[in-house]
Amino acid sequence: MDPQQPAVSASQLTPQFCFSISTLQDFLRLSRATIDDCIQQRLNSLATPSRHGFDPSSTNQIYAPNSATLDPALCAAFHERVLFPSWRARAEVLEYCAKVAASPDPDDPSAAARAEEMERNKKRVVDERLDPYSGRFFPTEARTERLASVLRLEQGVENIVRMRSWGVVRSKCAGAPFSGQEAYAEWEKKHTKRSR
Repeated sequence: MDPQQPAVSASQLTPQFCFSISTLQDFLRLSRATIDDCIQQRLNSLATPSRHGFDPSSTNQIYAPNSATLDPALCAAFHERVLFPSWRARAEVLEYCAKVAASPDPDDPSAAARAEEMERNKKRVVDERLDPYSGRFFPTEARTERLASVLRLEQGVENIVRMRSWGVVRSKCAGAPFSGQEAYAEWEKKHTKRSR
C-alpha cells in the first residue's frame, strides 16, 4: 500500500462493500495491522534506518535509543505521509458506510421475510400466565441495523487504536502535539484546503 494514497477512495465504495460485514472488517483490520499495530517498529526504523542490506553480524549489536530521540522532521513526515492518510482512509470508509446504514434499503433481501415475521407476530396469542416468554418478540434485524451496530463497534475500536498509536508517537517524538485527534483534524483541514 502506497502511504501517499488512501487504500480505498470514496468513489470505489459501494453499499455492497458495507453490507459485506466480513469484507468491511477485514479492510479495517488489515489497515490497522499495516500501520497502527506496528507503529513502534516503524518509528524505531526511523531512528536507525537501514543503509545496507541485512547483515547477520548486526544482530548481536544492541542499540537502544532513548524514547524521544527521533528527529522532529522525521516524525512529522511519518504522520503526514503514513499515519494520517491511513486514518483518513478508514474514516472515509466508516463515514460512507454510516451513510449507507442510515439510508433506506429497498434492496434488502430479508425485507419480505421480516414483513412476514411481523405479520405472524400480530396474529400470535400472548398469554403470559401460560407462557411467561410469549410477550417477547425479537424481530430479525434489517441489514442496515446490523451494519449500524457493527459500525458503532468499529468506531470504538478506531478511537482506541488512534489513542494508542498517538501515545507511541508522543513517546518517540519530542514536540508531538498532545492530542492525536487534534493533530489529525489540523492535518485534515490543511489537506482538504490543498485538494480544493
